[in-house]
Amino acid sequence: MITLYSTEGCHLCEMAFELCQQIGIANKVETVDIAFDEELFLRYGVTIPVLNYQGQELNWPFDLQELQHWLDSNGITYR
Repeated sequence: MITLYSTEGCHLCEMAFELCQQIGIANKVETVDIAFDEELFLRYGVTIPVLNYQGQELNWPFDLQELQHWLDSNGITYR
């Protein structure tokens, strides 16, 4: 499972999730709202959206090509 660190009303987070939908991994993404966890808020409060898979992170900004490269580098299949 891929984690998308996000928060409600974050338009950048919505854009990141849209990229996940475009590439066909939305069903593998669990969105975690950092607002409800002090530790996550301190860690990601100014950097969301962030994708995380087994400790490997992809920080915003990223585009479709960068997302594909990150997925390939982590052995995550898509489409």
